[in-house]
Amino acid sequence: MTMEPSFKFHTMEFVDFIRIPKVDDVVLHRHGYQPVSGTLCLTGHHMILSSRQTNSEELWLQHNNVDSLEKKFVGSTGQLTVKCKDFRIIRLDIHGMDECIKVAETIESLSSLEPVTLTYPFFYRSTFDELEDGWHAFLPENEFARLASDDWRISYVNKNFQVCPSYPPAVIVPKSIDDDTLVQSAAFRYGGRFPILSYMHTAQKTVILRSSQPLTGTNTKRCKDDERLLNAALSVGKRGYIIDTRSMNGAMAARTKGGGFETEVNYPQWRRVNKPLDKPSILQESLCKLLEACMDTGCSADKWISRLTNCGWLHHVKETLTTACLVAQCVDRENSAVLVHGSEGLDASLQVTSLAQVILDADCRTVRGFEALIEREWIQAGHPFLSRCSKSVFSQNKNKYAGPVYLLFLDCVWQIFQQFPCSFEFSEKFLIMLFENAYASRFGTFLCNNENERKMARVSEKTVSLWTYVNRPQILQTFFNPLYQPNQQVIWPSVAPQSLALWSSLYMRWTMSDTATSIPTQVITDIKQSDKELRLKVNELRRQLGDLQKEALEKGLISD
Repeated sequence: MTMEPSFKFHTMEFVDFIRIPKVDDVVLHRHGYQPVSGTLCLTGHHMILSSRQTNSEELWLQHNNVDSLEKKFVGSTGQLTVKCKDFRIIRLDIHGMDECIKVAETIESLSSLEPVTLTYPFFYRSTFDELEDGWHAFLPENEFARLASDDWRISYVNKNFQVCPSYPPAVIVPKSIDDDTLVQSAAFRYGGRFPILSYMHTAQKTVILRSSQPLTGTNTKRCKDDERLLNAALSVGKRGYIIDTRSMNGAMAARTKGGGFETEVNYPQWRRVNKPLDKPSILQESLCKLLEACMDTGCSADKWISRLTNCGWLHHVKETLTTACLVAQCVDRENSAVLVHGSEGLDASLQVTSLAQVILDADCRTVRGFEALIEREWIQAGHPFLSRCSKSVFSQNKNKYAGPVYLLFLDCVWQIFQQFPCSFEFSEKFLIMLFENAYASRFGTFLCNNENERKMARVSEKTVSLWTYVNRPQILQTFFNPLYQPNQQVIWPSVAPQSLALWSSLYMRWTMSDTATSIPTQVITDIKQSDKELRLKVNELRRQLGDLQKEALEKGLISD
């Protein structure tokens, strides 16, 4: 069946949304740049401002990146302030009230297109050579092959997404557990998210599992298949830990709504520990306060410190890192299996399991390994990117499902990177790129809420993968860390308050100069290149010296 009629219909829809396609003499204001006058063009997916001024950059901004619009009129000139999901703020001065209103209405309509198949990734066509298909770069089968374990297997019990709508078709489970047991366990877990393998420690062969809460309810229901599944992950004679990302009161309250937690009576080989982490809505409120403080460049030092403390963002960073360190400690130092879950297992659980792997596994600190981690622990694991990243900090339309869960994870990785700057193959530029693409992208990698939705929208067929673009040599080299020295050891980050810092190059990058970070990076790169060239020269001189010594010996000019 051809898709051309549908494409034409969508194109007509875009035309209907565009109240005004072009406006001349628009002035663009951006922090740190001189005002630029030019022509503003509005397409189905972008606003583009091009200028005839020399040495002026064009503006290409996806409508989907727009988080909020504010209109103000000064005489006959309309001032349109555009606040973006990547924390950028620009202002457009548009002559004529009617023109300004039409531009605003166009952007508002095109910045919230539904369904997902109307978004830019479905219309973007790559112009670069695709050396690798990113959609097949991190298949579960490939990740399973790296385990080299006879105690685990791949199950396709969820191949039709009927057992768990938010899990991928293929999951890794204990080899001794059959699919019927998995189905029974899924029926006992919220949303069908039964315990599956997240990570296996190479040295100890101990594992990290993740799931959602059990549906014990007030009657303390049990499921022997679920108990058997969990116990199958334990080594002989070993006990495991269940890290619950809710408070004890929160877990108890969940029982009244049909949820609950694993009781010691039914899970005697597992010890449960509560490490409460806040919900997405709380994180959203905290991030809004943080950005509000970051945008206020005129506040005093005392007020800045007070606002930074009161927003609570670094507290969330600290608690998330602390929980991840606890999981890593159980696996590495106590040689114990760990199950991580909260209520749904879609947010805090993924933060904790993925951060624990960054701490434990050197491969996760490489570019390729970190991409695999994002794919495995976030995208395939069912983190609802569409819901969580639909709004950012500036939106006036509050969305109870929005929350910077993924951004908090990236911030925690940055904190570890700051403490171990030589242990990561990638730079913070790589982390910022991953943040930006989760909120607005030309690629389809972060679209939808889970694999089931991506399959129904035919995302892998109709869009380009971010990994296809990033993993080209000329792009990869822009993300490499010049200080990188492979470190196979476990790295233990400090979570002391004085060890944590504000990620200013992300949160304040549009309000402060990037010279402070760009110059040292370039200097380090130049020094590394110079060192490489000097080492090659030294080796060449040593070779020449050896040849001369050999020749002198043969001629009797020197003795051995």
